[in-house]
Amino acid sequence: MPRTRDIAEVLLRVHHRTTYLYSQPVTLGPHRLMLRPRETVYNRLLSFSVETTPPSLVHWSEDVHGNMVAVATPLWPSDILVIDSHLRLDHHQIEGEPTLHVAPAASQYPFTYSAADQHGLGDLAHPHYADPEAALPTWIQAYVAALPTPTVAMLCDINTGIAGWFFYQSRETLGTQTPLETLQRGWGCCRDIALLFVEAVRWLGLGARLVSGYLYNPLRDGLDDVAFATGATHCWAEVYLPGAGWVAFDPTHGTMGGFGLVAVATARDIQDLAPVCGSFTGPGHTYIGMTVGVAVSSGNQGAAAIPP
Repeated sequence: MPRTRDIAEVLLRVHHRTTYLYSQPVTLGPHRLMLRPRETVYNRLLSFSVETTPPSLVHWSEDVHGNMVAVATPLWPSDILVIDSHLRLDHHQIEGEPTLHVAPAASQYPFTYSAADQHGLGDLAHPHYADPEAALPTWIQAYVAALPTPTVAMLCDINTGIAGWFFYQSRETLGTQTPLETLQRGWGCCRDIALLFVEAVRWLGLGARLVSGYLYNPLRDGLDDVAFATGATHCWAEVYLPGAGWVAFDPTHGTMGGFGLVAVATARDIQDLAPVCGSFTGPGHTYIGMTVGVAVSSGNQGAAAIPP
């Protein structure tokens, strides 16, 4: 008899707070917010709200990648800007890795996307970063030495290979390492590691994109301190496989599938995934700094909250 796979439904709550501090009141410009989750087969959004201090005029739009984007324009000058978002969603978890129904024509690598898929993927299937000495395609060839090879197994090998060989190091500074920098240094934060994976599989001719969002770890349920909160934002990758669609790969942890991942936004380039970006008018020395806190918990633990 075939074994039935266990499916668990978890009510997740997420509180995401971004705070900007200034030494004196400044004029706050429009701020672009990407905080509203994308609904997927694993995640069904139940409620979402965003508030700012001082209050803002907010308007919504959908960008070219299908992400929901809010532009918040604060109503008056202030020495502080706080952006709070709260969400509740049903998250579905399946025991083990997902069963992918990849089209027969794409089950073995190399394969060729259909003309329609190639047109739709566009630049998502082409490398973005200069590599004059071909270091990245040379490195990735170790995973495709014997051809043809099963496509999913090859991608899983790349995913777990990166997780096993590259050291994760949290980094609060802005920006992202280039794939070559991560390859040479052997370490990076989750966005650096995800970018390395995406660029590597693009060298193989596969369509790939970056994803930002939240990571749910059931072992951390009930923890409500900021130290817990700082680790809850995450970045990973998705690869387009005909028949299966967009498949999540998390090279930071070496996992495949969307379990525990709450996608907020997708993009071709990492710089397009910033949850919050904006500007102010005033002397540069008035800017003190920014803090970010994120709390993720299941409904069984009460509402996720960041201490004031």
